[in-house]
Amino acid sequence: MNIEKARFNMIEQQIRPWDVLDLSVLELLSVVKREDFVPAALKGMAFVDMEIPLLKPSEDAMRLGQCMLAPRLEARLLQDLALQPTDTVLEIGAGSGYMAALLAHKAHRVVSLEIHPALAKMARDNLRSAGIQNAEVRLADGAEPTPAEGSYEAILLSGSVAEVPHNLLALLKVGGRLAAIVGDEPVMRATIVTRTSDTNFRTVQSWDTVAPRLQNFPEPSRFKF
Repeated sequence: MNIEKARFNMIEQQIRPWDVLDLSVLELLSVVKREDFVPAALKGMAFVDMEIPLLKPSEDAMRLGQCMLAPRLEARLLQDLALQPTDTVLEIGAGSGYMAALLAHKAHRVVSLEIHPALAKMARDNLRSAGIQNAEVRLADGAEPTPAEGSYEAILLSGSVAEVPHNLLALLKVGGRLAAIVGDEPVMRATIVTRTSDTNFRTVQSWDTVAPRLQNFPEPSRFKF
């Protein structure tokens, strides 16, 4: 496989047509080598427009959200967060570390919470191999962050949730943004929530998609009389 040709095609045929037009994001996708964050046996899928399972068995990994998101989703979420070089970012769901690597290039510091020990190790190893020093992976349940996690200019959920987690909104600084994919199949909404004051938030939902669930976040009851 011609790696650079595949990378170019990913950017030009998958990502740019999905309204990812921020040149700094498009250039970053050429800098951070996605194939280095994919399991060795699946490197041929690194630039395919689909989720990539990170653990075995693959079926369980996909069901439990233990996968890389499709490249266009990662790029669009990164663009929508509009990170600044001074931002400290919290990521929920480190996976292989690829999204943390992208965030680290745009922000001052990244803290990524990963619930699965094998994925936390994978992400740490991949970030270390990529020479990224401003991203920290913590073994923790992102659905239950502790007050010690601090506060952030940006929070990214690298997977879907049924509703915006209010406990994560509490970790945003005023002016901070939370990006998440919210809702249920067959249609979920990319959601950006901005904290406009100590008590007020503004929510924008600008595009539809579907993504695997993050673990342990609440699911509303489906029971009806």
